[in-house]
Amino acid sequence: MPNGDELVEVLATLANPHRLRVVAALARERNYVSRLARELGISRALLQVHLRKLQAAGLVSAQMELSEDGKAMKFYEVTPFSIQLTPEAVAAAVLTLTTPEIVQRGGEEETPR
Repeated sequence: MPNGDELVEVLATLANPHRLRVVAALARERNYVSRLARELGISRALLQVHLRKLQAAGLVSAQMELSEDGKAMKFYEVTPFSIQLTPEAVAAAVLTLTTPEIVQRGGEEETPR
């Protein structure tokens, strides 16, 4: 089970519909940016932003490969993960947060007064 900070990062990363679609597409097959962007109907620039966030959260990985014509291509694939989210798991994760003074209210972070 991830610690509290890791859980927050993974859940925040997956809270975006574009990133959910990227993970779903890469779960079917590894892919390179241009083809994946066409399949998802989004720009390569926007896809790159989402891939960087997914990679930072440890949910996807990338590998450079040479195509048959010698062109460098970056292939992305899902990094296997499994998160069992239960009230007990959340309670355990909260104990490991590095910023326990932050309180979540309606998606906005506020420090208690």
